[in-house]
Amino acid sequence: MNLKKGKEEIIYLLNQAIAKFQKETGKEVVQNTNRKNYESLAITLSEISNQLPFTAASLGHHPYEPDAGKEQQYPFRKYDITGGQIKDALMGLVANPRPFLVDTCYIYVYGVGRKAFEQEPLDPLLIADPETSLPKDSYSILQENQQLKITLANLRNERKGRIDRRYKLIRNVLVPACFLLLIASLYLWYQQQKEQEAWANLKKDFNLLPYKVSQAEIDSLEGIWICYIGSPQARLSDPNRYHKVVTNLIEIKYKNGYFTYERYGASFNHTGYIQFEAPGLISIHSRIKNNQDIVESPRHSLMNLEPGKPFLNAISASWSFDVGSKNRIIGIREVYQKVGKGGHIQEVINSVENASCQCKIIRWQKDAKSTNTFYLKNMSLDSLESSEMRHMIDETSILLKDPAEEFIIKKKQ
Repeated sequence: MNLKKGKEEIIYLLNQAIAKFQKETGKEVVQNTNRKNYESLAITLSEISNQLPFTAASLGHHPYEPDAGKEQQYPFRKYDITGGQIKDALMGLVANPRPFLVDTCYIYVYGVGRKAFEQEPLDPLLIADPETSLPKDSYSILQENQQLKITLANLRNERKGRIDRRYKLIRNVLVPACFLLLIASLYLWYQQQKEQEAWANLKKDFNLLPYKVSQAEIDSLEGIWICYIGSPQARLSDPNRYHKVVTNLIEIKYKNGYFTYERYGASFNHTGYIQFEAPGLISIHSRIKNNQDIVESPRHSLMNLEPGKPFLNAISASWSFDVGSKNRIIGIREVYQKVGKGGHIQEVINSVENASCQCKIIRWQKDAKSTNTFYLKNMSLDSLESSEMRHMIDETSILLKDPAEEFIIKKKQ
C-alpha cells in the first residue's frame, strides 16, 4: 500500500498540523504569504524534528544523522523548521519537501513516522489511489483551496487597511479641517452680524433710505432735467453779476432704493445722490466732481415733487462757487424743469462750437433719430422766457451766510 507523495502529501499534512495546533493552543494561524504567521507552528514542529536522530526505532521513520552543531538555538539547528518552509510547502511551491519535515508532520499529527504510518495507515486520505488520485504535480484542488484562503485573507487585510487609512485620513485631516471650517464659519458669521448691525446703525443715524419709494415716484423723478440757478449773482469776482443765471443739465437714474445724480454745469460738474424722505419730498446731496479722493463744495437741497407744475423749486444750502476765499456758503432757490427720459448724455469738448459759444455743450441723444443740444453758460436772467421762473431765482432768492450789502447787486448800476 503506497502513500501520497510530494506536494499533495505535504499540503494535506500541514493542513492537518495547523488544525491540531489551533485546537490545542487556541492560537490562529493566518494562512497567507507572511512567513511570520507560521512561526509558532514551526517552533513546535522543530521540537520534534530535532529529536529525529534519536527516535527512528521508537517512532518508525528513516534514520537521520545527529546534528554536529554544539547546542545552537532555533532556527540555527540542523533540523529546525522555519515559518518560510511551512509557507512555501503549504502553497505548493516545494515539489520534493524535506524528509524530516514530512516525518515531523506525521509524528505531530499521527504519533508515528512516515515509515510506520505506511505499514499501518491511520488516515485513508493519505493513501494513494491510482484511479482517483491526482497525477504527479497535480495538486490544483488543494492548492486552489489554499490560494482561495490566502486571497480571502489578503482581501480582508486590504479592506481593513483601507478602513484604517480612511479612519486615519478622517482623524488626521478631515476632523481638523472640519474644525477649522467651523471656526472660520463662526468667525465669518460673527463678522457678518457685526457688519449688518453697523449698516443698520449707519442707516438709522444718517437717515438713509427710510422711505420705500414707489414705481410712480421713480417714474416722476428719473430722467433728464434742466436746473436754473442764480448763484452767479453772489460772485464778488464778477462786477457784472447783476441778474445772472446759469443753466445746468441733470441726469437722474434710479438705483437700489436711491437715485444717482449727475449734474453738468457751465464751468464744472457735480455728482451725488437723491433719496426720498417722505411722499413727494426728496433730498439732493452733491459735490463737485473731481479726480481726487476729497469732497469739494458739498451741497444739500430739499425739493417737493408737485405733479402738474412745469417748474419745481428746490431750497439749497450751496456755494457762490467763486474764486478762493470768495467762495462763500449761501442759501439759494433753484428751479428744476423735467425735459424727458431715457437716452444718454454726451459732453462735447475741444470743438469749434465750444470756442464759438464760449460755453459747455451737452448733447442728449434721446433715441436713434432725436438729439437735443444744450449750451450751458452764465446769462442774463431777463433772457428767460418765463416771468414765473425769473421771479423764482432773482436776487431776492439768495440768502447770505453773513449778511453783507455788497454781495448782491439789487439793481443794475
